[in-house]
Amino acid sequence: MSRDSAASAPGQPGTRAGRPVGRKTTGSRWGQFTEGGLLQGGVQGSPVLRLFMRWVRRPLLPVMRLWRRNIQLKVVVTTLLMSLGVVLLLGFVVIGQVRNGLLDAKVKASQSQATGGFTVAKQEADSAAGADDGPGSDENPVQNVSGWMSALVESLSSGGQGAFSVVTLSTASADNDSRGLGPRASGFVDWSLSVPEDLRDRVDEGAGAAQSYTRIFYTNGQASQPALIIGTQLNDPKNDPYQLYYLFPLTQEEKSLSLVKGTLATAGLFVVVLLGAIAWLVVRQVVTPVRMAAGIAERLSAGRLQERMKVTGEDDIARLGEAFNKMAQNLQLKIQQLEDLSRMQRRFVSDVSHELRTPLTTVRMAADVIHDARVDFDPMTARSAELLADQLDRFETLLADLLEISRFDAGAAALEAEPIDLREVVRRVVSGAEPLADRKGTHIQVVGDQQPVVAEADARRVERVLRNLVVNAVEHGEGKDVVVKLAAAGGAVAVAVRDYGVGLKPGEATRVFSRFWRADPARARTTGGTGLGLSIALEDARLHGGWLQAWGEPGGGSQFRLTLPRTADEPLRGSPIPLEPKDSRRNRGLNDAGLPLGGTQKLATVPAQPVSERTGPPPMIAPRVTGAVDPAALPGNGARVVPRPTAETRGQSAEAAQDAPSEDGRGTGEQPEQLKQGEESRGR
Repeated sequence: MSRDSAASAPGQPGTRAGRPVGRKTTGSRWGQFTEGGLLQGGVQGSPVLRLFMRWVRRPLLPVMRLWRRNIQLKVVVTTLLMSLGVVLLLGFVVIGQVRNGLLDAKVKASQSQATGGFTVAKQEADSAAGADDGPGSDENPVQNVSGWMSALVESLSSGGQGAFSVVTLSTASADNDSRGLGPRASGFVDWSLSVPEDLRDRVDEGAGAAQSYTRIFYTNGQASQPALIIGTQLNDPKNDPYQLYYLFPLTQEEKSLSLVKGTLATAGLFVVVLLGAIAWLVVRQVVTPVRMAAGIAERLSAGRLQERMKVTGEDDIARLGEAFNKMAQNLQLKIQQLEDLSRMQRRFVSDVSHELRTPLTTVRMAADVIHDARVDFDPMTARSAELLADQLDRFETLLADLLEISRFDAGAAALEAEPIDLREVVRRVVSGAEPLADRKGTHIQVVGDQQPVVAEADARRVERVLRNLVVNAVEHGEGKDVVVKLAAAGGAVAVAVRDYGVGLKPGEATRVFSRFWRADPARARTTGGTGLGLSIALEDARLHGGWLQAWGEPGGGSQFRLTLPRTADEPLRGSPIPLEPKDSRRNRGLNDAGLPLGGTQKLATVPAQPVSERTGPPPMIAPRVTGAVDPAALPGNGARVVPRPTAETRGQSAEAAQDAPSEDGRGTGEQPEQLKQGEESRGR
């Protein structure tokens, strides 16, 4: 995709990511290649390029995963890399010192040898010049100089067979070459390739001896070799200038340096491997107890509280193991104490609930008699009889709620799941809440009931949850409309209840499901709720493996959403209804600004829904597991999923329920009736 076809960022026409559209620079393609997703896990552009990058990244993913999870690998690799860097640095320093030492020694020896040779050549020229001044010296002067030059090269090179070579070059005009005074070299040296041009120019200047590094090439096919060349300008017997060069091969020094390099490389590799092995052994001594502690911590978190670390020695790791074992022991004791306390509390609630049923029944009978005869009483006594009947109703509701909570806490709640259409459940709930809505001046509107919304659920429990949500919405809606929305997508169905009343303050969305919690303690309950309605609704949602979540904003109303899986054994991955409604203040502001609503249009893809910035995240209800559960049980509080009784077996199930003991050994035959009495109304 080119930059010209890309959309501009909002508020910055003609630019993209802060750069002018259409600008083409040398590094723009590379910038698009890297910034387009190469470093972030993807590449914009050609499908072939994306496929290639995916093919390249695939083998690297296990390595990166192992690197992130294995601290021992990190320490060993880091140690190896640092050791390799140190060895390379030391190797470069040592090799440099050895090379400089070898070359300095060779240069000094070569300069001494060349100086002696230059002195000998000068003396030979002076001697030959004195001889030429004698009788008969003018017979053939050119032939005498040519022979003298050849003899000089032979005599100078005879003292260093294999140690150095000698080359003479004429600096005179071409007439000397025509007289036979051309270049001469010993040891089959190719002087045209072996003597550098810049060195010849420096020697021609006559400033004394000059030296340089070169390579010696031979005319007999011998391999070339590095060398040090030293030259100067002298005069022959006829006082004509010529150049004399000494070439000293550096083959021996090169072999010595190669030997040093090989020795250092072998020693460095051995040191790096040894340091890596040492690091692996040292880190293993530390990492092994840590891994053991991590494994034991995972088993402790899984409920195996008797697990302990094996402690050996008295070092810091041993002290860590002892402290870990002491912590695990104290944790086990504390959990045991909490379990005993919880068991006692559940037993107490169950005992009190059961013990109160008999006197409550007697009081109810007496109150009914008094309530029926209130027409014969004076107004004050008649009013007292009505208050007594109302409070007994509320007391029976509270008792039924406590019994239901005790069943959830004990893990004895059973889910009778069958395919149901949530539209029918919503219609029954709305019909039952219409009298209260009429008194409040509230209109209940149902949205999304055109298509069937079918799920495997317990109709009684779902109806109880929705009745609680609708009654709360009507009670706290301050006479405004209440919207009940149904939707289904993917493997989930959802029902959301929206009101436009007082709403929820920041942080209250996570506390609204707490037992006996009220948003405003000074606010009277017109429906006589007990404060356990949403807690029971939350447990019912968990029993289905679903979510019950709340959202609200002060003065902007609230929305409660119940999300259930379509099938009883299917895990939830998302909800078809966003938790924050589209008409919230934040979404209205985003809509007015032309921005997306923060992902509220996603359907059943992401469990975490967007929430208001002022109210904090919604309470995501995680499955809770206590004790051993049936393999076919849903995520929840350990309750079992039982089939819905048919008409033939319903009578037998009712008789068995009357005789079946609860967790504390008491019969539960009277609980369904009292639970039905407590389902009429719930409050926050």
